[in-house]
Amino acid sequence: MSGNGGGGANAEKRPNEMLTSWFVRSGWSKGELARQVNRRARQLGAHHISTDTSRVRRWLDGENPREPIPRILSELFSERFGCVVAVEDLGLRAAHRTPASSGVDLPWTGPQTVALISEFSRSDLMLARRGFLGTSLALSAGPALIEPMQRWLVPSPTTPREDPEPAASRRPARLSKPELDLLESTTVMFRQWDAQCGGGLRRKAVVGQLHEVTDLLQEPQPEATSKRLFKVAGELAELAGWMSYDVGLQPTAQKYFVLALHAAKEAGEKPLGSYILSSMSRQMIHLNRPDDALELIHLAQYGSRDCAGPRTQAMLYAMEARAYASMGQPGKCKRAVRMAEDTFADAEDFGEPEPDWIRFFSEAELNGENAHSFRDLAYVAGRSPTYASLAEPVMDRAVDLFQKDVEHQRSYALNLIGKATVHLLQREPEQSTVLAGQALDIAKKVRSERVNTRLRKTVDTAVRDFGDVAEVVELTDRLAIEMPETAEAV
Repeated sequence: MSGNGGGGANAEKRPNEMLTSWFVRSGWSKGELARQVNRRARQLGAHHISTDTSRVRRWLDGENPREPIPRILSELFSERFGCVVAVEDLGLRAAHRTPASSGVDLPWTGPQTVALISEFSRSDLMLARRGFLGTSLALSAGPALIEPMQRWLVPSPTTPREDPEPAASRRPARLSKPELDLLESTTVMFRQWDAQCGGGLRRKAVVGQLHEVTDLLQEPQPEATSKRLFKVAGELAELAGWMSYDVGLQPTAQKYFVLALHAAKEAGEKPLGSYILSSMSRQMIHLNRPDDALELIHLAQYGSRDCAGPRTQAMLYAMEARAYASMGQPGKCKRAVRMAEDTFADAEDFGEPEPDWIRFFSEAELNGENAHSFRDLAYVAGRSPTYASLAEPVMDRAVDLFQKDVEHQRSYALNLIGKATVHLLQREPEQSTVLAGQALDIAKKVRSERVNTRLRKTVDTAVRDFGDVAEVVELTDRLAIEMPETAEAV
């Protein structure tokens, strides 16, 4: 057997008109398509596949080929036409399509994780106009999101991997240790760019690097190398998700976060997994789904309870406080704030090196998150001056620290906006406009739709409550001129 047959005989089988349409327009012969499929299969390590013209004819006649052939055909036609041609566009896999193809309930296996990241990142790179991926995906929430993520905690099977080739004949691994080190340092550099410039400027570069890493994961690698590559893939996918979130592509961001969590599981990196879940939680808070945010944070805390360092634990407590604040639970919010502060104090004396992805969580970030928790409590409690007064000194400390931090300009802008909202809560519009004006200066330098949106919402609130104040009128006019609402390509 050639190993690339269909799903069995079917009396109801009909010609695959969708595949036939793409095939005819491609200009390929059946033999040429068969040769291209075989060539791509060898590149993937699927040496058992041996397609010929009669097999291609059967596909056109309605036979459904097994994986990885649908994915290979999708890649070949996408490259031929310069646009994404999904497996479903070829009339394949429709009879047994699962939520994995479009949602977040994905298989927790290494090869399928690699294939899914590869397919999604390739689609993202090939789509030219902003938001197409984001609008063609659905955002998952509630049990549809939480239940699949709980499988992150299920232990991976411990069955030994089958070696596809004898050790003597296996070709040497392509990656050397210096090359792996370079991949990891490149990820650090991308993270620095994001903090300085926002998600819009380098997002596609990160997605491209992620796609390259999946290519490496599809080659034979020693297990230690494979784990390091999965770790890099997890960090890059989280960063691609974070940047997508930052520019407003919410469903795209969520899909990257989910794929990142799968990669982190394959790498055996529970602390990284908890960090990815915290990013998902932050997104849920942004989307006004604090219940989901809290579930994700508790999942992160439980999954990394025995291995996360104090800085990571402090960050998770701070995000737990944000969720409780949005839910209007001041007692639990204040407790989580105290836990974040106490645990962060331990981080200063922590002797072990910490991963680069958590270094962003500085004293400035801790104060910023806790101040936003108190600010959010003020909103939920009907613009409570009590909670606004709790937020003010903590927010002042965050802004002072971020002012000296040239690497985290987006965070500086977000906390200036946060401080502006606190002054609005305290009915001090003049001070608010000064801070919002400073944030506008930074917003023009960073490509962050999140910063732009929060700034506009803050100014809108100022206009609604203090529209006759001269400084508010002046800031509104300045915002309209310097930050017009136009779509930006990402």
